Amino acid sequence: MILIDPPLWPARGRVWSHMVSDVSFEELHTFAADLGLPPRAFERDHYDVPSELYRAAVTLGAAEVGCQELLRRLTLAGLRRRKFDPSLTRTGPR
Repeated sequence: MILIDPPLWPARGRVWSHMVSDVSFEELHTFAADLGLPPRAFERDHYDVPSELYRAAVTLGAAEVGCQELLRRLTLAGLRRRKFDPSLTRTGPR
């Protein structure tokens, strides 16, 4: 299922939603293409969706969920990809 959170995230002079799948990245990429999103809008595990496309995403079938629910479902599906955290890597001699 495709999930989208409310457009609450300001960046680059716009407000954005996050759109994910709790099934597969293939489902997400197909839905995003149908919505007209460019591949560059994909970031690790979600698409950034500008607020002006929010209603179109819902009309196309995305389920409206809160931010916490979106993250919970993405994580439960095993599709969550965290940002790289350099503090978790070993440096220096072993």
